[in-house]
Amino acid sequence: MDNIKKNKFWILSIAILAIVFSGCNSSPEEEITIEMIEKDIYDQAQSRLKSGNYALAILSLETLERQFPFGKYAEQAQSELIYAYYKNSSYDAAISAADRFISLHPRHPNTPYAFYLKGLAKFTEDQSFFGELPLLGDMTHKRDLSRAKESFDDLSEFLTRYPESEYAGNAKQRMIYLRNLIAKQEIYIAEYYIERKAYVAAVNRANYIIKHMSRTPEVVKALEISIVAYKELGKDDLAKKAEEVLKTYKEKI
Repeated sequence: MDNIKKNKFWILSIAILAIVFSGCNSSPEEEITIEMIEKDIYDQAQSRLKSGNYALAILSLETLERQFPFGKYAEQAQSELIYAYYKNSSYDAAISAADRFISLHPRHPNTPYAFYLKGLAKFTEDQSFFGELPLLGDMTHKRDLSRAKESFDDLSEFLTRYPESEYAGNAKQRMIYLRNLIAKQEIYIAEYYIERKAYVAAVNRANYIIKHMSRTPEVVKALEISIVAYKELGKDDLAKKAEEVLKTYKEKI
C-alpha cells in the first residue's frame, strides 16, 4: 500500500511541476528540480530491479518513460522495460517493447540485447508446452507451433546480426532445443496424418523436417514417413529416392 502511495505521490508531483513550469522560462533551479525527480524515479526503478520486484520496477520505468520521453534516462528505461516485462512473465509486453526499441534505436548498444530478449520471451512462453510433448499422444497434432517457430527465427536473426554477442552461445543452445522439439512435434503430426491416410499432408510435414531440420534425430523418421506416404500415393520413384537418401543418411551416423 505504501508503494502505491509513493507512486501516486511521484505522478502528482510531476503533474504539478509540469503545470507550474508551462508557459514560463525555467530557471536553473527549476531545471535541477526536474532532473532530480527524473533521477529519483530512475533510481527507484533500479532498486526494484535489483531486488527482483519486477512489477513495481515496471511501474517506475513506465512512469519515467511517460513523464520524461526525451529525458536523460528515456532510452535506458525503454531498454530495461523489456527485461522487466520478461522477468515478470509479461512475455507479450516484452516482445512489443523489444520491437519498439529496435525500431526506435536500430544502432543503440542495447539493440542486440533487445533482439535476444524478444526471442527469449517467445522461447520461455512455450517452454511449459514443450515439456508436455511426451504426454500428449495423438492430441499433439492440435498444438500450435507458430510461437516456437517465431522464437527460433528471432534467435536465428539475432545470431546472424550479432554473432559475436555475449549472448550468442545461450541463443545457440536454445535454438538446438527448439529445433529438436519442433521436429519431434512435426513427426507426431506426420504420423497422425499417416494414420488417417492423409498422405500428401504427411509428406509435406516430413519434407519440412528433412529440408529445415536436417540436423535433428527426427530426420530418419521423417524419411521413413515419406517412403510410406509416397508408396501409398503411387509415387514409387519418389519413394525409391527417399529410400536412397535414408540409406545414405544412416551410413553417416
